[in-house]
Amino acid sequence: MLLGMPQGPGQVFTIAVENHKFSLGSFGLSVAEPTFWVVLVYGITMNLQNFGIDQNYVQRYIASRSDREARKSVWIGGLLYIPISALFFFIGTCLFAYYQAHPVLLDEVRTTVAVQRVGANEDSPLVAAERDRLTQADIQDKVFPHFIGAALPAGVTGLLVAAVFAAAMSTVATSLNSSATLLLRDYYQRYINRSASESQSMRVLHVSTIVWGVLGTGLALLLIRVTSALDAWWTLSGIFGGGMLGLFLLGMISRRAGNAAAVTGVIAGISILGWMTLSKYLTGPWESLRSPFHAFLIPVFGTLTILLLGVLLSQFLAPPKGVRSPIGDKV
Repeated sequence: MLLGMPQGPGQVFTIAVENHKFSLGSFGLSVAEPTFWVVLVYGITMNLQNFGIDQNYVQRYIASRSDREARKSVWIGGLLYIPISALFFFIGTCLFAYYQAHPVLLDEVRTTVAVQRVGANEDSPLVAAERDRLTQADIQDKVFPHFIGAALPAGVTGLLVAAVFAAAMSTVATSLNSSATLLLRDYYQRYINRSASESQSMRVLHVSTIVWGVLGTGLALLLIRVTSALDAWWTLSGIFGGGMLGLFLLGMISRRAGNAAAVTGVIAGISILGWMTLSKYLTGPWESLRSPFHAFLIPVFGTLTILLLGVLLSQFLAPPKGVRSPIGDKV
């Protein structure tokens, strides 16, 4: 991309600066927009969730030879997160500049998206009308696949596609394995069959893996029409993970929190999550009840509600003296 710019690699930076691609966002105090501060607290919350309760990460901790090696992996992962993310963002910036400098390729992307949406030949008037209606948000996720197919040499394209599939397969395999294991350990062996044999446990794992695979594939098909898959994932993962993170932090921080404080905090936190997530659909006289906060703050407020309310209630609903918090034991 850098070498393919009409005016040389420096044109990438010129176009990027003109379009504020190196900006860290607004430093204003608005909570309704993705300002620098909103993204910062969201990022802290999501990384606490990832490194603390995400089963994909937990599996890797367990695979370490010792606690020391597990801690080392956390630090290495955390320190590499910023430069690797910066590289990914720079690739996106290069793509933006490359297609701005090659409008013919950008038109090809718009035509492809219009054909997919309308389901007609590219010469159809319906496709032309749809092309005119497309916004930048409608085509932004389609640029990279187009670049791989149209601009990269054949050999490099094959290697990159193979790498994408390998990375996807490793992530999907981890998710399926951890989800099936949770169903086996936390539900089947706890509530259904406490004395399950090895063959019975393996059968449950196989069936669970298939079920989770079907559900995941179905969700992926539903997300095809989403404007930005990454933004949708950030929002959904924050909503579903906020409650678990709050409970986890409560058990880690408070030694006095019991089940009553934890359950009350979780109910309040889920209520906050539900209101901030669903209130945007309110109309008419209920429109005034809409959440004024950006979606990135949903997991932040949900987590803080569970944690702070749980800590507060633990002062009044603490376990008997000398009895350690059951929540802390579970964590």
